[in-house]
Amino acid sequence: MNRKHFLSALLPAGLVLSSVKSWGSAPAPPKHRKIKTPPYLKEGDTIGITCPAGYISTEDIQPAIQLMESWGFRVKPGKTIGLRNFSMGGTDEERRLDFQQMIDDKEISAIMCARGGYGSLCIVDQLDFSSLYNHPKWIIGFSDITVLHCHLNQRYNIASIHSKMCNSFPTDWTKAEPIQIETILSIKQALTGEQMAYTAPTTVFNRAGKAEGILVGGNLRTIENLAGSVSDLNTRNKILFVEDTGEYLYSIDRMFWNLKRNGKLSGLKGLLIGGFKIKPDDPGEEFGKTIYDIVLEKVKEYNYPVCFDFPVGHQKNNFALRCGVHHLLDVNASTVTLTSATR
Repeated sequence: MNRKHFLSALLPAGLVLSSVKSWGSAPAPPKHRKIKTPPYLKEGDTIGITCPAGYISTEDIQPAIQLMESWGFRVKPGKTIGLRNFSMGGTDEERRLDFQQMIDDKEISAIMCARGGYGSLCIVDQLDFSSLYNHPKWIIGFSDITVLHCHLNQRYNIASIHSKMCNSFPTDWTKAEPIQIETILSIKQALTGEQMAYTAPTTVFNRAGKAEGILVGGNLRTIENLAGSVSDLNTRNKILFVEDTGEYLYSIDRMFWNLKRNGKLSGLKGLLIGGFKIKPDDPGEEFGKTIYDIVLEKVKEYNYPVCFDFPVGHQKNNFALRCGVHHLLDVNASTVTLTSATR
């Protein structure tokens, strides 16, 4: 085939390919970078529930529906609730379509992700966030939902809520532990615009100081995995919080080295270390460092405050945090406080 005919044969294929949204080809971030805080919810507003990641049954979301309705909200379950494709709440296309419908539905004021697991990364590049940018609404969840928190913050500067999800609501509210009640009620407080104030236990490993900045963060493994992508989280001049579960100490060390090498620890205003459920070292393969050693080694040349054991993560004391919102951090010998900006 000569060159002329070869190029002619390529042209139709090129036209077809250009019409398909390619992976990672999100539109350029808006030039206007002011934080877009979704409207806080009031009685009668609607919360959608969908599964961008793992599967959950219709039965398992009933406690969440009942409680949120008792708060005065309407609840609209999506089509992926009860839908299953192996460990996920439907196929990638089913989960993408359900989440997109939640984004575009003008009656929905907030979207609660039913659970984490894995799957948000499979659909994030195929979602159209233009209506969410023009009419922001709260995206709620944690763990795998860190993908969405990072993407919304980095690409669109939209605030979101890092919190427990439907699979963490107690089945019997009257028998719930006090910490379960406090953490679930913190979701309502975050959604309705209350000023949020958090305390953490003091420890000799904390590094004292005060900081002001936008709060960002989430699951450490997920944040690390997003490096170099269009969802890569910018941490400069931010207060960063991280948490994780089911990781070996050497793996946590590697992730913190990657954060450091990517410049994500050098320009922080403050660092919050949440819950870390660590896998025990294999016999004869002991790593020899604690989580405190790992973190303090990576930030020793920086001067911002550091807090350990902050109440966020894969644990009972996992309080709702507004990502993308201004916060004040105060770490001293007697107290640790994090306070969100008022309305």
